[in-house]
Amino acid sequence: MNYIEDVVASHDWEAVAAGAHHAPHDVLGAHPMKDATGRTRTTIRVRRPLAERVDAVFSDDTRLTLVHAEHGIWEGQHDGSPVPYRIATVYEGQDEQVAGDPYRHLPTVGDLDLHLIAEGRHERLWEVLGANVHLLDGEIGVSFAVWAPNARAVRVVGEHNGWSGEGHSMRSMGVSGLWELFIPDLSPGALYKYEILTRDGRWILKADPMARRTQVPPLTASVVPFSAYSWQDGAWMTRRAATHAVAQPMSIYEVHLGSWRNGLGYREIADPLIDHVLETGFTHVEFMPLAEHPFGGSWGYQVSGYYAPTARFGTPDDLRYLVDRLHQAGIGVILDWVPGHFPKDDFALARFDGLSVYEHPDPRRGEHQDWGTLIFDYGRPEVRGFLVANALYWFDQFHIDGLRVDAVASMLYLDYSRQDGEWEPNIHGGRENLEAIRFLQEVNATAYRAHPGIVMIAEESTSFPGVTGPTDHAGLGFGFKWNMGWMNDSLQYIARDPMYRAHHEGEMTFSFVYAFGENYLLPISHDEVVHGKGSLLSKMPGDHAHKLANVRAYLAYMWGHPGKNLLFMGQEFGQLAEWSESRQLDWWLLDQPSHAQLQHFVAEMNGAYRASAPLWERDGDSTRFRRLGAPSWDPNVIAFERRDEHGGRIVVISNFAGVERAGLPLHLPVQGVWDEILNTDAVEFGGSGIGNYGRVAAHVDGEHGTPTTKITLPALSTIWLRYRAERLEQQR
Repeated sequence: MNYIEDVVASHDWEAVAAGAHHAPHDVLGAHPMKDATGRTRTTIRVRRPLAERVDAVFSDDTRLTLVHAEHGIWEGQHDGSPVPYRIATVYEGQDEQVAGDPYRHLPTVGDLDLHLIAEGRHERLWEVLGANVHLLDGEIGVSFAVWAPNARAVRVVGEHNGWSGEGHSMRSMGVSGLWELFIPDLSPGALYKYEILTRDGRWILKADPMARRTQVPPLTASVVPFSAYSWQDGAWMTRRAATHAVAQPMSIYEVHLGSWRNGLGYREIADPLIDHVLETGFTHVEFMPLAEHPFGGSWGYQVSGYYAPTARFGTPDDLRYLVDRLHQAGIGVILDWVPGHFPKDDFALARFDGLSVYEHPDPRRGEHQDWGTLIFDYGRPEVRGFLVANALYWFDQFHIDGLRVDAVASMLYLDYSRQDGEWEPNIHGGRENLEAIRFLQEVNATAYRAHPGIVMIAEESTSFPGVTGPTDHAGLGFGFKWNMGWMNDSLQYIARDPMYRAHHEGEMTFSFVYAFGENYLLPISHDEVVHGKGSLLSKMPGDHAHKLANVRAYLAYMWGHPGKNLLFMGQEFGQLAEWSESRQLDWWLLDQPSHAQLQHFVAEMNGAYRASAPLWERDGDSTRFRRLGAPSWDPNVIAFERRDEHGGRIVVISNFAGVERAGLPLHLPVQGVWDEILNTDAVEFGGSGIGNYGRVAAHVDGEHGTPTTKITLPALSTIWLRYRAERLEQQR
């Protein structure tokens, strides 16, 4: 070995003593050298200001007494190469304290890690950056690593050092922009932050961007994590990996965890939520964002801790418990994910090391004017890698089944909500954000490869092509796209008085023109029942009974329409008041028969939907869909057929008029018996009980040569007919 003499410059002594050195391990720790005779000797240095005595204690309990050099740094030499040791320190009036030396350890971040991080391709980033418990060279402790490429120095501060970081400065990992330090003796649950020296000489205090646990807001410290959770959802995960969500039933119950019922955390909500979802028949729960966020009124859409479940409702293992329990009950879990923007709070990502790091430095690309938030720099590999790994983190560590990606349209367009002169075109002169597009393609392709059976869902409100197209054909690679056009048009239609709907039938049927261009999901989300929009029930015209009938007819039409379905909590039982995150749902409404009947209807509709493959098996296949109508059709009546791959047929017929249609001629696809499997006007749902005695029979019309029946349609109703696959002769 070619050791050189260990010499420390005076300015290095001062910088290390102040905790402002970019490479404190060059001074502190164990440093071997050759003396004049060629013997190997090791110098040990530690920073212990105000100490009375400092010893290095070796594994055989022998000691090396260190002497004070300068600026509170102590040193001593022993013969031979470096060997493990701990530091015993005596301060005036105190007993001896023995602790590990952070500066005797090699980096916990390897060369391969550095390479992958620099390329933005480290798919398990949370195992390298942030705080991780390790057994390192015989000592248990916590490794800290953070990306702060513009910092002059970085220190770890926390309860362990009285929030004074001079003794825990981190080492720079060179051009990677990473800083690293292993601190022995720290345990899970320890509070910490990073203290960063900016280029202009300011010390700023920041929470860990990779923190996997945090304090309960409004407190903002990061918490050293540790999970001892043992998953019990193996059967669910095996089934998931073997299925494709596009060909499965999906009716999603969207939940804001904090206001579903007051005072329930991740563990406490499990039993009542599971009971309610099973009772109402939804296939999935979608949680509004659960990543840590400073302001509860943002509903979680302004994230400060992308890797930390919000501590408002418990620990990360408590969230694991909730997901696990839902899976064991056969319920999928989707989570809102917000990679489009983040808040400007000083303690979090904004200007993380004093300059723009996570956000794009140009405000024309880096700031959302409407929302007062910052936009990620999607072209920077480390930022892209941070977000891609974050998506994988929720799938890997919390067994999430799908991510609903918020505000995708705002990511796709450089001129989103901007006037002329407020945005900069891309390199081709266009308005598309090419870096964001590449990021979305990468995160989708990577997620589907790494976790078969999951689903990525885009909240995308424009006509951007190929949102659910495969990435190898220039698509974005999502599994589903929210059908915002259908949502806006249909809500506008259903809010009209029935006597005026005949002239606006296109608001309900225009979606058939484009329904098969993407894999669509039909949403009635939280955004439609807040900010003065009123609840779904309150949007409907007429008295209370008519409002309920409209809701039932509308939902059954929606569930029959091509695409998957999402309904925000409370709408299943007819929440009257507009939603507010500050109070729980009006569960007392279920004491009223009409609201209990609406919830019963939703349960029966979900059950019929799940049992009817034509309604979900080939949602994106236009050859499995057909409009029905003539002869003598009515503009207030909309009818269509859905088919599966095995001969199954469902006909959906909606009468949005305020009057009954009795004996209405209807051409059906084939002759035979059609069972009435759902009638929103049934007495058990609160309706009048008008119907077709459970079935209709279609005969071949001699004049037109097509199977025809006469059907009775109650006012404000939707009926589902299922083909029994039996000829009329077999019924006689």
